[in-house]
Amino acid sequence: MLKIYNSLSKQKEEFVPIEPGRVRMYVCGMTVYDYCHLGHARVLVVFDVIARYLRARGYQVTYVRNITDIDDKIIDRAQQNGEAIQALTERYIGAMHEDCAALGVLPPDIEPRATQSMDEIIGMIARLEEKGFTYQLANGDVYYDVAKFAAYGKLSGRHLDEQIAGSRVELAEGKKSPADFVLWKSAKPEEPSWPSPWGPGRPGWHIECSAMSTSCLGNHFDIHGGGMDLKFPHHENEIAQTEAATGEKSVNYWIHNGFVNVKKDGAAGEEFEKMSKSLGNFFTVRELLKLYQPEEIRFFILNSHYRSPLNYSLDNLEKGKAALTTLYTALRDMNIDQAAALKDTHYAEQFNQAMDDDFNTADALAVLFQLAKQVNRCRTTEPSQAAAYALELKRLGAILGLLQADPVDYLQRGSAAAPGFKDEEIEELIVQRNHARDRRDFAEADRIRDLLAEKGIVLEDGAGGTTWRRE
Repeated sequence: MLKIYNSLSKQKEEFVPIEPGRVRMYVCGMTVYDYCHLGHARVLVVFDVIARYLRARGYQVTYVRNITDIDDKIIDRAQQNGEAIQALTERYIGAMHEDCAALGVLPPDIEPRATQSMDEIIGMIARLEEKGFTYQLANGDVYYDVAKFAAYGKLSGRHLDEQIAGSRVELAEGKKSPADFVLWKSAKPEEPSWPSPWGPGRPGWHIECSAMSTSCLGNHFDIHGGGMDLKFPHHENEIAQTEAATGEKSVNYWIHNGFVNVKKDGAAGEEFEKMSKSLGNFFTVRELLKLYQPEEIRFFILNSHYRSPLNYSLDNLEKGKAALTTLYTALRDMNIDQAAALKDTHYAEQFNQAMDDDFNTADALAVLFQLAKQVNRCRTTEPSQAAAYALELKRLGAILGLLQADPVDYLQRGSAAAPGFKDEEIEELIVQRNHARDRRDFAEADRIRDLLAEKGIVLEDGAGGTTWRRE
């Protein structure tokens, strides 16, 4: 029985899809004005795994992840760069897709863009206007009247009276409440605009997702996800817009992944702070890929429960790298093409039990290490059984998007920026070392081993000869 922590009810609930056997899921994607950072990577990987697991459990999943390609930040960045907005967004959409591919994130089934959804956005604002939920300022901006939606605050727990009492925001002329938010922004010089019943302009951020989610998945769908930072005000405003426009409950399960934290500069011990662009302490996926293989970054993300804080540090990434190396080492030299399926269902049941408990990837990974231990235990005495364990290890790993590379390729690849010898140079040095050992020149053999070790090359001597991997 799959249970999901629902941010709306603030408890774990049994997952019951609206339509048996089918899941409709929408996740707020990137605002494309810069490269993806580790916080974005966590969202991408977490919901990729959720979609993979639901499919592995037999559900037909329609996964929608949007792109925000018109926004204040996008306009500002394009002006700073002196380039066209479309040129900027297309470049960063391409970069995002490259980062997703590197991290093993499968493409969503539908990837709508805000600029391609203007008819749906304008149509939803018009429905809100018809039902009395909007008002227009003298400058042409159209706002959502939050006081008209009685259930406002049900996701975040922030009640309207508390927001108004605690607000220090100066009201725009004609704006009724600090909590009201813009649906349509009137056109400004040098900014893109679209025609609408309220004059030329562009949409507010929140209305984009309400329009795109309902147009792709219907008024009422199963799962809506995103980072914890979107819970308020973005997702709270989505609920207000969507449910006011449709007259229906919008989403059954709201899923939010936790923040990424970074170790404070100069902090003693394990003292972390939230990763954010305002603090300048964020790391792009591309920067991390210069230090680590993509799968090592993915493993690091999945080694914590998705709702827990993810503490970024090089030490934690190194631990993840070492753990993944352990799993790939178990798979090395295992001929699983002809392996029989594992008869023992204990490991699959444990894996599913972990994932059924609110997608607990940390506990699911622990099952993979149990299987790796069994592979190593049976490797020499029961090779066919070892191969069956290895096959199950690879099968369960695939559900998490892990362990699909060739083990030797992974172990020998190292990081993109790793200094040292080329593969052919390593192989030649191993040949020289073997010759030295044959003539019992152990000093020379040790010298070559030490030379390779200085460059992060680990030699492993076994019955089948000498193998190597990069640390």
